[in-house]
Amino acid sequence: MKKLTVFSIKSFGGPFVVTFFISMVMLIMQFTWVYIDDLMGKGLGVAVIIELMFYVSAGLIPLALPLAILLSSIMTLGNLAENNELTALKSSGLSLFRILRPLTQTVIVIATATFFFANYVIPVANLKWHTIIYDIQETKVGMLLTPGSYTKEIEGYAIKIKSGKDNTFKGITIHDYTNPNVLKTVKADSGIVYKGDDGKYLLFHLSNGIIHEELQAQAPVFTEQGQSFHPGGDFRPSRTTQFKAATYKMELVGFDLNKSKEELFKNDYEMLNVFQISAAKDSLQRRLDKMTTDFAKVSINKHPFNQSIGYENLRKVAPQNRDETKQIEQLQAIPEKVIKLSDLTKEERITAINNALVSARSSEKEAVDQEGMLDMLNTNYDLYQIEFHRKFALSGAIIVLFFVGAPLGAIIRKGGFGAPVVIAALLFMVYFVLFSVGQNLATSNDKILSPFWGMWLPTAVLIPIAAILMIAAANDFGVFDKKLWRYILTFGRRR
Repeated sequence: MKKLTVFSIKSFGGPFVVTFFISMVMLIMQFTWVYIDDLMGKGLGVAVIIELMFYVSAGLIPLALPLAILLSSIMTLGNLAENNELTALKSSGLSLFRILRPLTQTVIVIATATFFFANYVIPVANLKWHTIIYDIQETKVGMLLTPGSYTKEIEGYAIKIKSGKDNTFKGITIHDYTNPNVLKTVKADSGIVYKGDDGKYLLFHLSNGIIHEELQAQAPVFTEQGQSFHPGGDFRPSRTTQFKAATYKMELVGFDLNKSKEELFKNDYEMLNVFQISAAKDSLQRRLDKMTTDFAKVSINKHPFNQSIGYENLRKVAPQNRDETKQIEQLQAIPEKVIKLSDLTKEERITAINNALVSARSSEKEAVDQEGMLDMLNTNYDLYQIEFHRKFALSGAIIVLFFVGAPLGAIIRKGGFGAPVVIAALLFMVYFVLFSVGQNLATSNDKILSPFWGMWLPTAVLIPIAAILMIAAANDFGVFDKKLWRYILTFGRRR
């Protein structure tokens, strides 16, 4: 039996390592394609690229493992069946479940290690690579300026430099079009470019330059006879200012960064482990409960009748000061009988209706604002829930995909990178589509699925498929064999 264990693990280990490496390369290429605009042409050092890819690779490992497990299990059992080794093992009295026991234990160890990796390592890796991307995007502004050509990336400005690198340039010319009535041109011998601390403004620290401002031509004026003339003729007021040192500020429209600094987004749900997520969920739940309770109290106390009841109950349990007693007496002076609009004068009716409309509109606005705030908090709560279940569902998917791939490989009896790769790609596409659908349904406004079912949807769908394939492979049935379905419907009592 030890020989069978060693043989099974060796047969599984080789394809697993190869397929895992291929999966990682594919996922890294996908990441690179998404961030290609931020990485290309930035003059990044090799060390920065290696560090970024290292942290990104750590975050992609749980995504590559399911595909690697699926493909390697199909290839391993396919090779055993194709070489008649699986038939020999069955002929010696070993069931398929016994043959798969060493691989099952190995996959369970991998799934457990994946959970701990996703729980403790990936949050740190996500935090690190998000921070690196932020730093790279911070250098994006300096890379906008190309020597010898105008840059119009920043709305309202045309910037040209003669030479320079990094953030230091020479021969700077800035045409400012932000004010349509003024033509402004700034020229400087040299300057340093940097971004403000808030990231909203680009600052040029210029040396030895001039600022030339000229008003646009004024609109023509028409006389009573329909003739037009320009006031002041062709004269356009202008002025020129010289400076030795100046700071020119321009707003970075269109360059707002979606990422935040490390200390700002380190509490995001993607950067937390399950224990931190649980604490964050409890905090959000307390905030939701407090907001709901406070809004209910405010809504109730807006009506005099409810206020009078509240003050009356308060006076029974605690003594009041003079102001509170006076307020209670005023509230109790409200007439108990119903006042009809028909009993009021015209002016009183108009006043009452206007007051009611103002109160209703105010209440409606408060309710809408409260609903929006609660929806936002509930959405954040669901995101934490989704991330919490994702860490467990990923390990479960690894185990289930193994029990899908292993019997499938035994049924198709094909090893290598031919048919197994095609089948694994199709099955993984099904898994990925189910995963995406579950996540979208869990995060939709209608909340069609709970976060639990949204994350466990692929596993729930694949478990019956895995069970059917295991029964078929263990009893040498074809997937579309009538005997298989008769065996399943009769719970294996007759064949």
